[in-house]
Amino acid sequence: MTAPVIGVLALQGDVREHVGALAGAGADARPIRRPGELDAVDGLVIPGGESTTISKLVDIFEMREPIDKRIAAGMPVYGSCAGMIMLATEVLDGRPDQRGFAGIEMTVRRNAFGRQVDSFEASVEIAGVQGAAFHAVFIRAPWVERVGPGVEVLGRVTDRPVGDRIVAVRQGNLLATSFHPELTGDLRLHRYFVDLVRAA
Repeated sequence: MTAPVIGVLALQGDVREHVGALAGAGADARPIRRPGELDAVDGLVIPGGESTTISKLVDIFEMREPIDKRIAAGMPVYGSCAGMIMLATEVLDGRPDQRGFAGIEMTVRRNAFGRQVDSFEASVEIAGVQGAAFHAVFIRAPWVERVGPGVEVLGRVTDRPVGDRIVAVRQGNLLATSFHPELTGDLRLHRYFVDLVRAA
C-alpha cells in the first residue's frame, strides 16, 4: 500500500513533531511552506503555535488561496490547537485582522483554558479511536463553544473547573483537536488522520 503524502504547514509551530508522528503512523510526511509544495500532498496538518502569527504568515507566503481551494475540493486537513482555531468559522477573543480557513462550522474560543501557566494534561476519550483514553496535552488551548449540525464531537474535557468542554471535532474530511497529540508519543490520532487521508 502506497503511503499517503501528508504535508505539515511549516510556517510556525511544532512542525517537526507532527512530521515525526505522521511518519510513525505510516505517512510520507513533509514540511510545506510554498504553494507549489501543496500540489504534491494528499492531506495537510496545521500545527499548534500562535494562531495570529500563522494567519499572517499564510498571507505572506501566499498559502491562503491554495489551501482554501484544496479544502473546498475535499482535501483532508487536521488542525491541532492553533490549527483548530485556523479551521473554525468563528473565533472568539482573536485579533480583528485574524483570518482562518473557515472549514469547520464551529465557534472556537482562543486561549480559553488560560495562559501558558495554565497548561495542563487530561484524559480524553476520542470517538473512533480505539483503546484507552487519550493522554492529552493542552497548552494555551482553545475550546469549542458551538458546533454546526454537520460537525461530529469526538472528545470532551469534563474534569476541569470550567465544566464540560468540546476539545475534538470532525466535519467530513476536516479534523481538529484543542490538544497536542504530537507531544505524547501516542500515534493513534495521527493514524486516524492517515486513515482518513487514505479513504479520501
